[in-house]
Amino acid sequence: MTPPAPIAEADWAAALDRLRSARSILLTCHLNPDGDALGSMLGAGLGLAQLGLPVQASFPSPFELTGVLAELPGRELLVPPGEAPRAPDLLVSFDASSVERLGDLADRLGTAGHTLVFDHHASNPGFGELNLVDPSAAATAVLVDELLRRLGVRLTAPIAECLYVALSTDTGSFAFAATTQAVHELAGRLVATGIPHAELSRKLYHTRPFGALRLLADVLGRARLDPGAASGAGLVASHATLDDLARHGQPPQVLETLIGDLRTAQEAEVACLAKQAAAEEWVVSLRSKGAVDVSRVAVALGGGGHRFAAGFTGHGSVDEVLASVTAALADCPLDR
Repeated sequence: MTPPAPIAEADWAAALDRLRSARSILLTCHLNPDGDALGSMLGAGLGLAQLGLPVQASFPSPFELTGVLAELPGRELLVPPGEAPRAPDLLVSFDASSVERLGDLADRLGTAGHTLVFDHHASNPGFGELNLVDPSAAATAVLVDELLRRLGVRLTAPIAECLYVALSTDTGSFAFAATTQAVHELAGRLVATGIPHAELSRKLYHTRPFGALRLLADVLGRARLDPGAASGAGLVASHATLDDLARHGQPPQVLETLIGDLRTAQEAEVACLAKQAAAEEWVVSLRSKGAVDVSRVAVALGGGGHRFAAGFTGHGSVDEVLASVTAALADCPLDR
């Protein structure tokens, strides 16, 4: 496979010019934001505010955050999507692999004066006026760090905390194969600002409400292992329903971390979690240990992502949705 081309210097220069000259800037990220989406957006927002630029931030409905994400610096920049400017001079998207991932903020792409896209998903089609997409980046936070450096922003502890959460979550706490020497060096610079990295990691990976533990037990209890899937590499799959959330009194956001528990199955290269969004609508998360490019599966089913993490929205019964994953995996080459 040919390595992706680095972002062109001309594109970086144009992005900086757009940001510095904008009369109003709206930052956004994908719906149900994870650490990389929200951390990258808020880290960038704090950096732009440091330069005195007119910036606000929002993310699509449902406009809810839990855990450490609800405590990130820069949250004062957030406004609900219904209150976000309808026609900002500049719209900047972070970590969204497609227009659809912008939910009820996608219409701003047509009303904004200019649009920038920062992302690291290989499936990103380039839906902005200017697209700074680098699939070789371990997280969108890597691109934000470069952006802030080029803008001359001073790396403060609040900015570092946002970027550390972003970087840590998208590298699986620095355990995934995309974690290079450069990623560790960036993490080192962020930690050097004095952020409480141990406390952040505890809240990210080792803290759950008791109701979320009970929900996890339900999800793991119905997990299915198909050792023959993915050309014999194996698939572990499960699902969570709206009834599960109601029974345990949990918001949908708690489901975002459960795919990591499924991914630990020794016999499966690929993990899949279907999360019910409506009667016959399922938001599906896919994870790979490296031998299968799950973005190919997600794209085939109408979604996107990158090699190690991807997703799509499926319709029908949960059995039909999971069967579509198994079928798509059969057409996906195995790279051992």
